[in-house]
Amino acid sequence: MDSVNLYDQVSFKVSKLVTRTYSTSFSIAVSFLDVQIQNAIYSIYGFVRLADEIVDTFLGHDKEILLDKFEADYYEALRCGISLNLVLHSFQLTVKRYQISDDLIQAFMSSMRSDITKTTYTSKSEIDQYIYGSADVVGLMCLAVFTDGNTDRYEALKEPAMRLGSAFQKVNFLRDLRSDTEYLERQYFPEMGNGNFNDQIKAEIIKDIEKDFFSARKGISELPQNAKLAVLIAFYYYQRLVKKIKYTSAAKILTGRIRISGGMKMALLVKAIVVHKLRMI
Repeated sequence: MDSVNLYDQVSFKVSKLVTRTYSTSFSIAVSFLDVQIQNAIYSIYGFVRLADEIVDTFLGHDKEILLDKFEADYYEALRCGISLNLVLHSFQLTVKRYQISDDLIQAFMSSMRSDITKTTYTSKSEIDQYIYGSADVVGLMCLAVFTDGNTDRYEALKEPAMRLGSAFQKVNFLRDLRSDTEYLERQYFPEMGNGNFNDQIKAEIIKDIEKDFFSARKGISELPQNAKLAVLIAFYYYQRLVKKIKYTSAAKILTGRIRISGGMKMALLVKAIVVHKLRMI
């Protein structure tokens, strides 16, 4: 094994470590992908997680400068084919291997910059644009890996992939409502108006999320077999989160983060495996 290949492997292992450390649930789902594409998805998650950490948690630092450097370092890695930032190195390998469009990366970076400068979204068009960049494009990056150059399949599944990304992001907004509003001073839902959140507003948001899930489910059945089970696991997990949020009062949502128990996660995992093996989706 030459040193270059060894370095590539180490970079993917670092992205995998980032994924497992920050999101146990997502890393479990990824582990059910075909082994040949797991590394690519880990590298995508590593890239978006580092950018998200810059804008969300690097308090006391100049986030704009750090994000600009992060972006510049990525494009330098893409140009040179190597980076001393192991996450960026693995990501640029994935971008080249699966021909991920730069438009997706630019849209993502734009939404990350919004998190530095913008605190309130007052219209549907504003939040739709933010969600497209922060979540939908991540789904499209993953879809580029899943379809592996099959342009027709990629185009056919773009809309469901985006709807799934939107649903996941809106669920995250709901479960992180307290930290977003109290600590980050952000308000993503235009429905909240002057900051009010009640059961009626929650019901409106959940209805919108359920529409996204309905549209996304149709696409899961058309995914390649090497990706279908992993996406189904994530789909069931987030569906369960929505159900739990639906039957939790708005007042309680504002007191803490909604979580799924380990036992329930295991039950959902088994359900997804059974449904997949019986080809019920």
